[in-house]
Amino acid sequence: MMPDDFGRPRIGLALGGGGARGLAHIPVLEALDDLGLKPVQIAGTSIGAIFGAAYASGLSGQEIRQIVLEIFSDRNSVLSRLWQLRPKRFADVFRSGPVQFDPERVLDVFIAKHLPERFEDLEIPLRLLATDFYGCQEVDFESGPLLKAVAASIAIPAIFKPVKHGDRHLIDGGVVNPLPFDGLRANCDIVIAVDVVGAPVPRKSGEDINMLDTLFGSSQILMQTITNQKLKVDQPDILIRPPNDSIRVLDFLKAQQILEKAESLRKVTKDNLEKLAKRTNASYLVAT
Repeated sequence: MMPDDFGRPRIGLALGGGGARGLAHIPVLEALDDLGLKPVQIAGTSIGAIFGAAYASGLSGQEIRQIVLEIFSDRNSVLSRLWQLRPKRFADVFRSGPVQFDPERVLDVFIAKHLPERFEDLEIPLRLLATDFYGCQEVDFESGPLLKAVAASIAIPAIFKPVKHGDRHLIDGGVVNPLPFDGLRANCDIVIAVDVVGAPVPRKSGEDINMLDTLFGSSQILMQTITNQKLKVDQPDILIRPPNDSIRVLDFLKAQQILEKAESLRKVTKDNLEKLAKRTNASYLVAT
């Protein structure tokens, strides 16, 4: 291993995409804080780009939790913010199918004040992933304006407009790389990946599958397929997955419920690190 200047392992952290299920990243961040461990590099895609940027900026897992609960605890406040994102012109409602939000404006309204302006202002090196729509390939960001890169990474098709960057149109990074642990191994001793994609779950009521469930469920299946193929080639040292459930991609108003269900991941993360410490005789993995 190549421990850092303080004798601790060099940890790489990959935070994957999964919409509102991505709130489950928070207990994992809190577990690292509990152990006094900070990643030396973070990679994030889609919702993982938001939490990766927040954590890389120096916010603790607990601080990120409080921000999320503050934003989504008041339904009326959320609706008020969404009202600010409405199309400015009536004609835009009918211009090209269903209304899509501008992801850069969404970030401005909800979380921009909590993030620095540029990658260079972050405390931890960060790589964010988006997808070149016409180029059909992954696009990585590691420098320059931060919010534009986050906006591109979260631009889920059908919900958000693509982000124009130079001559490219960028969409959600989860389309090509939903769990971006690749690339971390070169600079890290230990790679931790948090997979929050999930899979379609039948409704208890037995209701028919609606259009949105079909759309987002299909995305889950595709992203799981990509991740499973990646895991056949290489694997992170620790892979964390929250329990599968019926949380939908936009269920952010259920933040408290999602966090409560994901709370076990805090202990799971620490247990996995302790097991890794015993297996490798790396006692500095565990706080004393």
